[in-house]
Amino acid sequence: MALYAIGDLHLSNTTTEKPMDIFGGAWIGYMEKLKDGLSIIQPEDTLVLLGDLSWALDLTQAKDDFAWINQIPGRKIILKGNHDYWWNTVSKFNKFCQENGYTDMHILNNNHFEYEGMAICGTRGWFFEEERGSAQDEKVFKRELLRLETSLKSAGDLPKTVFLHYPPKYKGYECLPILDLLKKYDVRRCYYGHLHGASHGLAMEGLWDGIEFRLVSADKLNFCPLLVNM
Repeated sequence: MALYAIGDLHLSNTTTEKPMDIFGGAWIGYMEKLKDGLSIIQPEDTLVLLGDLSWALDLTQAKDDFAWINQIPGRKIILKGNHDYWWNTVSKFNKFCQENGYTDMHILNNNHFEYEGMAICGTRGWFFEEERGSAQDEKVFKRELLRLETSLKSAGDLPKTVFLHYPPKYKGYECLPILDLLKKYDVRRCYYGHLHGASHGLAMEGLWDGIEFRLVSADKLNFCPLLVNM
């Protein structure tokens, strides 16, 4: 059994309005690169997908993208990204998967999943700075904080690894409330996505204040999921 993580697949099997190839560079031919990279996943493995999975605007439009994800063996744990407009309630997602025969896909939202004696926790996260953020941003941010703490609390005394879409810290910015939660619940590892291209240079990676951070957006990983060392 192995645990892998990757974010920002940006699939567009249904909609042709957002193919990532238009950005050039590493994204050219990215669907084939993803197919090759994800071929290392085995049926006994767990794969955490850190948001921005599909450009679809609703679950109906996302059908082909999730059919593509369904072909990946093993357990898939999914959290929300800022472009996941298809996102709906857990019950509606589970019904969608059941109706379409998509198996072993699970939403990480106000909960946790166990893997080899540890807890997989997380949420989307959010960027927010009090001096510049809007009232709506603050509302979303506070909701994400609650979701993260609910996820961490649900894990009880299990050792916790956190997966986020938004980075809680990068060059020139840190989200202290999220970082404080990671410290409060003794989180030792935090994986995140969202940053692409030139923004990779902003990423906070390595050990900081006792927590190991790692950027796992697909283009950063050359479209091959990262093996999460326990």
